[in-house]
Amino acid sequence: MPAGPAPLPDAAGYTVRAVADRLGIPTATLRSWNRRYAIGPTQHRPGQHRLYSASDIAVLERMLTMIHAGASPAGAAAAVTATSPTPVLGEWEPLLNAAFALDMRTTSALLTAHLQAYGVVDTWDLLCRPAFAAVVTRQLGGESCIDVEHLLSWSITVVLHRHTPVPAPATNQAVVLACTSGETHALPLEALRAGLAERGVGALMLGADVPTDALAAALTRDDRRPDAVLWSQQESTALTSAIRACHAAGSRVLVGGPGWDAVILPEFAHRLDGLGEAIDRITRPPLTRTDSTESGRNPSR
Repeated sequence: MPAGPAPLPDAAGYTVRAVADRLGIPTATLRSWNRRYAIGPTQHRPGQHRLYSASDIAVLERMLTMIHAGASPAGAAAAVTATSPTPVLGEWEPLLNAAFALDMRTTSALLTAHLQAYGVVDTWDLLCRPAFAAVVTRQLGGESCIDVEHLLSWSITVVLHRHTPVPAPATNQAVVLACTSGETHALPLEALRAGLAERGVGALMLGADVPTDALAAALTRDDRRPDAVLWSQQESTALTSAIRACHAAGSRVLVGGPGWDAVILPEFAHRLDGLGEAIDRITRPPLTRTDSTESGRNPSR
């Protein structure tokens, strides 16, 4: 970088060469960023070269600051794109770019901005799930990106915890969330916990790989018999024995995840088809739950 910024011509717009001289980077780099990340001139007059505005240059300066601090170009581009007052609903590509750059700082910033603007359900359904789907598509295409999947998962977990801490009082647990024994994919339950917390509803998160006897013990510790949500990602962990143990403990049983798709569920188990639907079922007032008698629970309790 030069000792001081090069002066810019006093004009309504600035050429790529003038901006490159100002920032101390090659014109080829600016053109590459414009092509790859859409970071560049926002205005264009037909028949003329694209000219950079002062706001375009300010975005580039923020991007360069992040790069010099250690961010990758892709991650920095994603971050400066996300610094608009309101992020674009469901714009998951910058999140994916930051994840592939292994830039946790940027993934966290993008997730936080979307959560603050749109809440847990829309962030999970429109941002996180499409980004994961794109990772899986690239894995099926032969690309090795398990590390990207893990970084994205961890970033989401951290941001959800920061955005939606446990409601007070902490003992007000309406539901117990657990992966069945052998199941390690707990992130969907983290999203459910956060969505409930956003509505002021507490949940006891037991997390991954919960033995059936431990799950039953947790339910019986509470005289109110909270609901139980059991997550299974794969058929091998879709344990109907866990469903029956929760029912025997006096809890309404809700199941989620693709692992249950090929399983014949007991009549007292209820399938959850999405995050929003799960939150609505759990937060529905007990006396109006139409399925309370079906699940073997006394509706007057």
